[in-house]
Amino acid sequence: MMTPRHTLAWLALASGALAASACASQPQRIRVLPPTTATGVDAKDQGAAIARTAQTLLGAPYREGGSLPDGFDCSGLVNYVFARHGITVPRDVRRQAAAGAPVGRADIAPGDLVFFATTGSGPTHVGIALGGGRFIHAPKGGDVVRIESMSAGYWTLRFVMARRVSVPGG
Repeated sequence: MMTPRHTLAWLALASGALAASACASQPQRIRVLPPTTATGVDAKDQGAAIARTAQTLLGAPYREGGSLPDGFDCSGLVNYVFARHGITVPRDVRRQAAAGAPVGRADIAPGDLVFFATTGSGPTHVGIALGGGRFIHAPKGGDVVRIESMSAGYWTLRFVMARRVSVPGG
């Protein structure tokens, strides 16, 4: 059985091989792995599965514009994780903030998107809720995908909203 660390290493190797095979004059193609959940699943189960998938990417490096396990920015992490579950979300934070349905802060559940104003007004940063007041995100250059508490002073002051995105028909 593969541990999250082994899964991350395998994904990094696979995406590295893909990137190495691409022509330098062409943009890198994003390889999305097959969905891991089917449509028609319970929203609670789907959210938990999304949260578990995100956690397999703990320790992946931050990379501006990154959307593969060899490097993620915040919205790239969200885009990649949701794609693994057959859910299409926009690639940038502001458009992700318009996707799905609004969720009250007290009702945030695993798999919900949580948005923060870190570099300006309105949503400029996104993470994926894990439950228990925690979220996972790709914070900034020189850092790695990690888990943080939404109750930490920095994040509490910058919280903007939460959204729930699900598989159509799910």
